[in-house]
Amino acid sequence: MSEHIQGNPDLLYGLHDRPTPTKAFLGAVQHVLASFVGIITPSLIIGGVLGLGEHIPYLISMSLMVSGVATFIQTHKVGPVGSGLMALQGTSFGFLAAVLAAGFVVKNKGGSPEEILSVIFGVSFLGAFVEIFLSQFITRLKSLMSPIVTGCVIVTIGLSLTKVGLTDLAGGVGAEDFGSIQNLLLGGGVLVSVVLISIVNNKVIRSSAIFIGLMLGLIAAILMGRIDFSLVSDAPIFTLPVPFKFGFGFDWQAFIPIAFMYVITSIETSGDLTATSMISGEPIKGPLYEKRIKGGVLGDGVNSLIAAVFNTFPVTTFSQNNGVIQMTGIASRYVGFYVGAILFTMGLFPILGAIFTQLPKPVVGGVTLLMFATVATAGIRILSTVNFTHRNILIIATSLGLSMGVAFVPDVFAQAPQLFRNIFGSAVTMSGIVAITLDMILPKNYGVEFDTVEQHLDDGLKPLRQKAS
Repeated sequence: MSEHIQGNPDLLYGLHDRPTPTKAFLGAVQHVLASFVGIITPSLIIGGVLGLGEHIPYLISMSLMVSGVATFIQTHKVGPVGSGLMALQGTSFGFLAAVLAAGFVVKNKGGSPEEILSVIFGVSFLGAFVEIFLSQFITRLKSLMSPIVTGCVIVTIGLSLTKVGLTDLAGGVGAEDFGSIQNLLLGGGVLVSVVLISIVNNKVIRSSAIFIGLMLGLIAAILMGRIDFSLVSDAPIFTLPVPFKFGFGFDWQAFIPIAFMYVITSIETSGDLTATSMISGEPIKGPLYEKRIKGGVLGDGVNSLIAAVFNTFPVTTFSQNNGVIQMTGIASRYVGFYVGAILFTMGLFPILGAIFTQLPKPVVGGVTLLMFATVATAGIRILSTVNFTHRNILIIATSLGLSMGVAFVPDVFAQAPQLFRNIFGSAVTMSGIVAITLDMILPKNYGVEFDTVEQHLDDGLKPLRQKAS
């Protein structure tokens, strides 16, 4: 495998190119629109399930503000911290179950909402040091960084997330009109418009495909009477971050699942950054690549540390970021500076963010479905660089078979112990663990003889086939 994937004809701006401020801002807006819902949704879910009530608006505001700062650190690179790639940071969905489990540990003991949050942010703060520590030697763990492992993980991430995109396109979880013709037409129309705009020859229009698609969806939703801007007026006008506003608590039972998720998210982040590097036409092997992965995972850990200090949940590199790069052709890291500024501003002025919360689920789903699928194709491209020996086929088939099985049949481990379900109940975790384990234990030359014999047989049969034809 070569160190670079050269000649990406879809790139309009490479990693170090500097688009004009107008183009950079437009590209940044598309990243924000594509990730905004994903950034605030974990806060909405956690706040609703744990009954945090009045604190939810503040949690949403902090999630946006911290995502802005974290994106700037990850893209700008502060010393050894950050990858220097166009990698947007946002509140991690992967921690959702672990954070809720930690919250219920406190809630079941009669803890108040403030006590729940103090423990969640306390264990998240300490857990971040797990990822910070792991980042220092993650590039030495070759089995974790091999193309076959990262390819399987990225394919799994993309394919498993398509369910989220399609669910939103149909109306969203629990929607009374789920699957209605109106929702399907709205979401499907957005998806089709993005596809059509993406093949236009005009580079400016093509690079704005996601933004234009979302705006067309917003206009259509307004005409259909599905937007209620009166709800925007209920949002606070201005808010400021307060370090450890809810205090600093700790509980071992709450700490363990979150600490484990920091290990898992390190693997996911290395996979996401590999995809970002590849889509950006940058190395996916060698010293520069390893330095970026190490800095990116360290950035994830440091950013999650900052998130806990300023009262929001762990952050990670967003997968949909890669879909936006692939769709727009803009891989410039300087766009990340604008993304960070926009997100931070939205956090300061919650009323600005409240406007985007009015985007109907089908509109968002029409875009995210396509972006998540492009993430899967990025994983397929990485796997295409692997020699398809009998050994590697076994690894890929087992990893994807088990991970997709878990995604399609989530109750498969319903009778297993809770710890086992926490580990293997995630499709991405299953994919990573299986691929890493098999890549470590199967001999590197296993199946090579089989494939060589098969090739010789195929070569020997060629004359017979030619004669028969």
